[in-house]
Amino acid sequence: MVRLLRVLSFFLVSCLAVAAGRTDAQAGYAHFIYDVSAGKILASENGDVLNHPASLTKMMTLYLTFEAIKSGRMTWDEQIVMTPNAASKIPFKLGLKPGETLSVREAVLATGIRSANDSAAALGDRLGGSEERFATMMTAKARALGMSKTVFRNASGLPDPAQITTARDMAILALSLIRDYPSEYQLFSMRSFVFRGRTIRGHNNLMYRYPGMDGIKTGFVNASGYNLASAVVVNGKRYIGVVMGGKSARKRDDQMAALLDQYTNPMRPAGGALVATAEPQKRPGVQPGGQAGAPAAGQVLSYAEQPRRQISPGMASSSQRTVAATAGGRTQSRTGVEPPVPLPSARVADASSAASQVDAASNAAGWSIQVAAAGSRRAATAMLERALPVLAGGFGPAAPSVEGYKDGAREYFRARFVGFASREVAASACASLQAKSMTCFVVR
Repeated sequence: MVRLLRVLSFFLVSCLAVAAGRTDAQAGYAHFIYDVSAGKILASENGDVLNHPASLTKMMTLYLTFEAIKSGRMTWDEQIVMTPNAASKIPFKLGLKPGETLSVREAVLATGIRSANDSAAALGDRLGGSEERFATMMTAKARALGMSKTVFRNASGLPDPAQITTARDMAILALSLIRDYPSEYQLFSMRSFVFRGRTIRGHNNLMYRYPGMDGIKTGFVNASGYNLASAVVVNGKRYIGVVMGGKSARKRDDQMAALLDQYTNPMRPAGGALVATAEPQKRPGVQPGGQAGAPAAGQVLSYAEQPRRQISPGMASSSQRTVAATAGGRTQSRTGVEPPVPLPSARVADASSAASQVDAASNAAGWSIQVAAAGSRRAATAMLERALPVLAGGFGPAAPSVEGYKDGAREYFRARFVGFASREVAASACASLQAKSMTCFVVR
């Protein structure tokens, strides 16, 4: 009965969160299949249509965690506190009380395998100082990786109408994890782990039955349907698949299996749109149990018996990505070269270098649109996040920017999109916002 009540509360919160605010995300079906070895999109249906990521969000939470470990800002054995914010998250969860601690290793395993919302939030609180600030860091990293349409609002993927993504962006994130953190990525192949005497099992059921699949993440909220990002090696070649908006977990899994069967068949004629690729980052190989590596075998659970294979060049670099254009209701692909577009914030140190690239682009172009002047950075950022889905992908390398200024003794923050190529493009972008009942004006 208790479990049933928890499930019902989860569904209720999902519905209330969606009803509480407007979103342009369309909770429809989408898929995206990518051949990593060839650098080709093999299939895309609604691949650039906005949806909610649900627990696929946790892939970014773990990406930033691995980044922090690699840089020395965090260690696998460090004890992190289960904050009141983290402990308040609804199931799935570990169920620790506020003030209790767990190791980074335990939090990572719980987040990646069990999809525990409290452990994900605890990691976010530790890395960002607050989950809100961590979400800003997540969005900034998404831009740096080439995820042009994604906005994160929390570390777990729990319902938030402003938390949006696309199937393409989730494929980029999955591949970025494999490319940038190959040792740490191995945890996504684990079926279970032991937490304080309890065996906690995952629920990526397709991975357990599909040959060659070694990750990566499931997700579900009412607003999105059933989501899945999968990575598979077939005949020595790496493929990434994303399915969003499934009607049930089983139907989602079956659809992913059918797509992979169809598009990884070596007899299939070559095709698909070419996307920009980047060489994998050179990182020292660390075996499980190493000082800076993934969770140690024996400390929680041994890794899957299947050996891991090195992947081919990545799907998208920070400076090259494929942009989707819509004409006459049909999606066409074109390859463009654009600077990364992070969400600038003085609070996000990890985004400083990427922000400087955005500044350079905006100074060269000179045209911007202002959507708000707010009394706080948070309010200005919220306005940018509301406008971002309208502008993403259609107006060149324009980037969101929050700029503080003083008016007497009071400080205000301008919310702008900077770096439009011309006044005409900026005016067109502003007109698109106005059509959605958002105010804006062109500035230089």
